[in-house]
Amino acid sequence: MDIISAAFPYLMKGLQVTLYIFIIAIIIGFIIGLVVALLRLAPIKPLNWIALIFINAIRGTPFLVQLFFIYFGLNSLPFISFNSTTAGIITVAINAGAYFAEIIRAGIQSIDRGQSEAARSLGLTGFQNMYHIVLPQAFRRMLPTITNQSIISLKDTSLLSVIGIADLTQQGEIQSSATFEAFKIWLIVGIIYFIVIYLLTLIANFLERRFVLR
Repeated sequence: MDIISAAFPYLMKGLQVTLYIFIIAIIIGFIIGLVVALLRLAPIKPLNWIALIFINAIRGTPFLVQLFFIYFGLNSLPFISFNSTTAGIITVAINAGAYFAEIIRAGIQSIDRGQSEAARSLGLTGFQNMYHIVLPQAFRRMLPTITNQSIISLKDTSLLSVIGIADLTQQGEIQSSATFEAFKIWLIVGIIYFIVIYLLTLIANFLERRFVLR
């Protein structure tokens, strides 16, 4: 118990870093996903192609390769300098954004086109139609899938330790090496991840009951 008590504060610091990166990355990722989804649905073909290339490139490559490309690859260029935390946030955000884009696109396309036609007949602009009619309904349908992708992105943050980010996984490695109690330390790390993901799932279930099933 003394070993766990000594290691626990460091694991909590690592958890704070993990949650900090996750929250910022998910917010940015959702914005990226929304923009890319709208480009996919735009009537201008070149915009469709740009969005499609982005989605396929991100979804078709491993997360770890994307992380190394951003942290080591882009940092090798003379005019770019990312610290590890910034590179981690960018990677998680871009990765999540590509998946969010397809979720949002599918959600928007699931809305009956008759509603958009009715909105135009009432004099609403395309932006007003999207903002007031389409997106609120689409978001309700997208919420469960967005939650699942967010949980996947939270799990992906555990890979950020390979570029030296002092997240929960990195702190687990440090404390495991320092105490030689790998079983206990990694058990605690696993429990912490489980609790965080379980709480996120409970919040998602509440939001789903509040906004989707009503």
